[in-house]
Amino acid sequence: MDSITRQDIIRQDRISFSREPATAIQSSAPVDPLDRRALLGQAAGLGAAGLLLGTPSAAQQAQRVPLPTSAAAPCGNEALGPDKPQKRHIKSFLVRGQAALVQKSRPLPCHDRNQDESLYADQRASYSKGLVHNAIGEVDAASYASFLHALDTGKPADFELIQLGNPGGAGPAPGNTPVHKQINPQAGLAYDLEGADAHSLTIPAAPPFASAWQAGEGIENTWMAHLRDVPFRLYASDPDAATAIADLNAASDFRGPKQSGLVTAQTLFRDPFPGCTSGPYLSQFWYRPQPFGTQDIDPRAHTYAAGIDYLTNQSDWLARQNGVNPNFSNVPGGLVYMRNGRDIGAWVHVDVLFQGYFQALLVMASLGVPANPGNPYNTSATQIGFGTLGGPYFAALLCEVATRALKAVWFQKWFLHRRLRPEVYLGRVHVHKTGQKPGGYDLHADILNSAAVAESFSRNGTYLLPMAFPEGSPAHPSYGAGHATVAGACVTILKALFDTQRLVTDFFTPQEPTDAGTALMVYAGGDAGSLTIEGELNKLASNIATGRNIAGVHWRTDGEESIRLGEEIAIQVLSDQKLTFNESGLSYAFNRFDGTPVTV
Repeated sequence: MDSITRQDIIRQDRISFSREPATAIQSSAPVDPLDRRALLGQAAGLGAAGLLLGTPSAAQQAQRVPLPTSAAAPCGNEALGPDKPQKRHIKSFLVRGQAALVQKSRPLPCHDRNQDESLYADQRASYSKGLVHNAIGEVDAASYASFLHALDTGKPADFELIQLGNPGGAGPAPGNTPVHKQINPQAGLAYDLEGADAHSLTIPAAPPFASAWQAGEGIENTWMAHLRDVPFRLYASDPDAATAIADLNAASDFRGPKQSGLVTAQTLFRDPFPGCTSGPYLSQFWYRPQPFGTQDIDPRAHTYAAGIDYLTNQSDWLARQNGVNPNFSNVPGGLVYMRNGRDIGAWVHVDVLFQGYFQALLVMASLGVPANPGNPYNTSATQIGFGTLGGPYFAALLCEVATRALKAVWFQKWFLHRRLRPEVYLGRVHVHKTGQKPGGYDLHADILNSAAVAESFSRNGTYLLPMAFPEGSPAHPSYGAGHATVAGACVTILKALFDTQRLVTDFFTPQEPTDAGTALMVYAGGDAGSLTIEGELNKLASNIATGRNIAGVHWRTDGEESIRLGEEIAIQVLSDQKLTFNESGLSYAFNRFDGTPVTV
């Protein structure tokens, strides 16, 4: 580092950096568990004044007494640790510069998009919620143009000129208020001071509107809605689940996980990541007590009442597209151990975005799951980690990646893909099948002829997607998914910090809830002894991403690709932070979501 000068930072072409190649995770002897008190405690002597933000007042400045300096060591030259302050000042600058140059040296991605937005003049395949729509839910051209103009210029004033469908909040029913203001498109233009820039990461193009791939995801979303109240553990015996499985197997391009080439009860609504198709549907981390200092967080969750879905008539559906918010909320359904799609949908409706992973961290710390074998404090005879590579660092870093994940995925949503939500796609199905669109839409036959939409009509008299939330989906584009990107980032941090290759049974007996959700019972499946901490963390990310799909607000590809995006965000944050540590020998080794090993 001493050989890099400030001129080197300015003349960036003089410095090149190489990345350490990924290597396999090495086996390690058991290490001491993290001290729960160190994880949850605070540094001694931290006063309230230390938490204040902002510039000190004049009175505070006047009260400060400078430390004495000697004539032999004027201010800036006294020895404080291994470096004098002036040298430390320069090295701090160079560390930041080195991290920036590493990021600059990475190749720019090719942002691939499908051509739906330019293909359809009526924008049938594009996000438009909260804008002005006609009677069949197609966006007004001038309103959409005002939306695109703001995105093209990036000027804050132009975002204020977007033409909304419900600008004053007036609605057809008393008490309706505006909810569908556009949610934070400018976040996609924010820069960051750590990790990759939001615009230097990408996800693949979304499935095209007219494709069999898109139809397969629409069939899955619709069955997710119909099976919300069926306990996951009953998928092997429930007749509607059997129909869903047959319908997905009949689809010509469904890309969910399969066994011997077929969707089964064990793969239904799951992800392909290692561990996600093993054991109970929901991760074991949902069912463990979560010690938070002197408090214990109850693993039960408030759910919504069974059998109540929304936006199943065209009037409500159209009102939500125009930005009219209902004057009511979900009907409470009690406190349960989550056991079905209704429960996980309720959880992902109101969670704090890093909540599930922070709770998993608390669980692992309380159980004594060891630190990652590459943590240098595992072998120190005289030290433990704390502010670096110890408990407080673990807790802070886990949450730190969440906003970086949101900035990256918000760029994808607003400035690249602008994919329509599932509620809109099934709205197109309804308009097509009821003859309201002359010539119809170019929907794939798989969705039009599916048992899924036939079941919707049988239950509700429309082909609309039954939504779990009265407001429907949020007012931002579908692809990628915020929850899923945060999931990928946070779970990657947990894999880097803990030894996640350990078996679940090293720490506790796997459990699952009763069908009523009122109690837990021992999981009796034959694979109980093979469940790993890593697999259950992968499953936790999948559960939260897929919970949004079950609620009707996201697609399968939204979740899967965004989890991978979040993973890359976390890896690059870890890489940047590694430059800042004094400790030697640090190595973050873990498995990616596709199962391949990586070392940072």
